[in-house]
Amino acid sequence: MTLNFRQNNGFTLIELIVVISLISLMLFFAIPRFQVDVLSDNTKKVSRWIMLKVHALKEKAVHEQKLYVLHLSLDSNKLWVTSDIMSQEELQTAELNGYELPEDIKLLDVEYPDEEKISAGRADIYFYKKGYSDKAIIHISNNDNELLSFLIEPFLSRVRLYNKYIEFED
Repeated sequence: MTLNFRQNNGFTLIELIVVISLISLMLFFAIPRFQVDVLSDNTKKVSRWIMLKVHALKEKAVHEQKLYVLHLSLDSNKLWVTSDIMSQEELQTAELNGYELPEDIKLLDVEYPDEEKISAGRADIYFYKKGYSDKAIIHISNNDNELLSFLIEPFLSRVRLYNKYIEFED
């Protein structure tokens, strides 16, 4: 008695469809993660610095009952913090020791509601003793022309990060 078995040399159409569907599903979830990782290390570093510093300044102003100011020099691409009780010498030292942005990151401007954008010189964001701050948007860009906007809300401790250039009119 001889059994005649058919030899299977290929894949069926259903097997191919299942494999392609699984690969497509994996790519669907992997691509957005890849896009987040595309931001340069310096862009991430500056973003974290701004977000953490704003959060810390709001808490520190309430805890220590001091007025704090985040200064942004758009000309020298530098950020630093001062308080209302610093001496003139301490103010100068704070500026000299400020956080210099990496060369591939540029402070574009700072926008306040109902006011003109500050795109040259110095912009100041105040953090008050009662726990609120000025409302402002900080705009930065990197060498890859990626634009980021940091929205600082007066009564929220978190900073909203947008991966595009936003304005108050938006």
